[in-house]
Amino acid sequence: MKSNLAVAPGQASREQEVNVNDIGKRASALGVEIADIHGLVTDLNGIGQAQAKYIDGASRASADMSRANKSLSTSMNGTKISADRARDILSYSAEKVAATVEGTSAKMRTLSESAISFKETLGTVDDTVKNVQSASVSISQIARETQLLSLNASVEAARAGDSGKGFAIIATAVKGLADEIQGFANQNAEHLEKLMSILSNLHEMSASNVEIATGAIEEAKEAAKTGEQLNELVHSVGELVNDIEGMAQPVEDNARAAESIKTELNGLGKTVKVSEQKLRVANSRSENILGISEDLMLFIAASGAQTDDTKFIDAAKHIADEVASVFEQALSSREISENDLFDTRYAPIQGTDPQQMTTRYLWLTDQRLVPIQEAALNIDARIAFCAAVDTNGYLPTHNLVYSKPQTHDPVWNAGNCRNRRIFDDRTGLGAGQNTRPFLLQTYRRDMGGGNFALMKDVSAPIYVNGRHWGGVRIGYKV
Repeated sequence: MKSNLAVAPGQASREQEVNVNDIGKRASALGVEIADIHGLVTDLNGIGQAQAKYIDGASRASADMSRANKSLSTSMNGTKISADRARDILSYSAEKVAATVEGTSAKMRTLSESAISFKETLGTVDDTVKNVQSASVSISQIARETQLLSLNASVEAARAGDSGKGFAIIATAVKGLADEIQGFANQNAEHLEKLMSILSNLHEMSASNVEIATGAIEEAKEAAKTGEQLNELVHSVGELVNDIEGMAQPVEDNARAAESIKTELNGLGKTVKVSEQKLRVANSRSENILGISEDLMLFIAASGAQTDDTKFIDAAKHIADEVASVFEQALSSREISENDLFDTRYAPIQGTDPQQMTTRYLWLTDQRLVPIQEAALNIDARIAFCAAVDTNGYLPTHNLVYSKPQTHDPVWNAGNCRNRRIFDDRTGLGAGQNTRPFLLQTYRRDMGGGNFALMKDVSAPIYVNGRHWGGVRIGYKV
């Protein structure tokens, strides 16, 4: 049965155009979603690589800690053995020192007491000698008086004549006795003087001995204190041994825990590496899917169907032709040489972060491309930027809003100082190296500080006298 509904040729053509446009919109939306997914997978891949790096570092640290714990345990065992030996030796030494000091102290006390007693005895002897000396003086005095008496008796006997002869004999005998007593007294005085000199020396020596003995007793007391300190040291070493024994168990527990952590980290590391490999594959697959999506959008746009991207594609082509014309005119007027225009020996600008660079054609792009690129921003409110890049992704002159002088803040610089930089990521290199009439890419634009903006990037190649210089990029919000 045939349908009664007939479709006019013009109506069919319009319906096909509508269908193509609808497909273009859906493909564009799909490309945006795929680009977002690809960006997330790329982030996850980066996180996976960082995790693998951290896990490797943690595994190495865990292994080092395990070795350190084993070394510590061995050292503690050795220290405990040494401390035990030191305690035993010190204990024995303390006992010997205490016994020796005690014996020495007793002997020194006895010696000191003897010295003091000897000094006291010398004092008694000294008193006795003084008494003897006094008696000797009295005897000498009596001897002199006896001699005087004998002399008087002799004088009287002479006066008496014969009747006094007997008395004279007695007087002579008394005088002889007195002379003899005087001689003994003189000798006794000499001996007493020598004895007093000897006693004086003994007094000095005794006083010195008493002083030395007293000092020795004090030193013995100090030695006793040293012995007490040695006993305290023995006690401290004993406590150290006990502390080491108490620490040994936690160290062993820590060593076992470190081994367990090491094992778990090794297992986690293997898992992270597997995850990293899968994320790397997923990143590659998502990039392939993104490429297919971009090819689909390129095919739809190239088919002549009007899509939301048509305006931006046409603008990129037109601006690429303008830039090429500017470069060719500069070559024709010999303002710049072809070698300088295609210069790729980028010179780093010192002190810039992110790194900025200069080339020999920078003056030309700064003078001639600014008006063209600034005008492109007025084509559509969604356009974020328009800039020319060479085949290496180097962007010499950017829009004014992104060409601010750098500050000391790299994060701020990344979003506001984007000129004179090389963007050699997938999108930047793709735009600079593309030789097809245009390239439509969807990507996440890194704005610095972990912030990203989902963008579309349409680019058209720049040919200067048939030689590929790079491309014009127009980035716009989706």
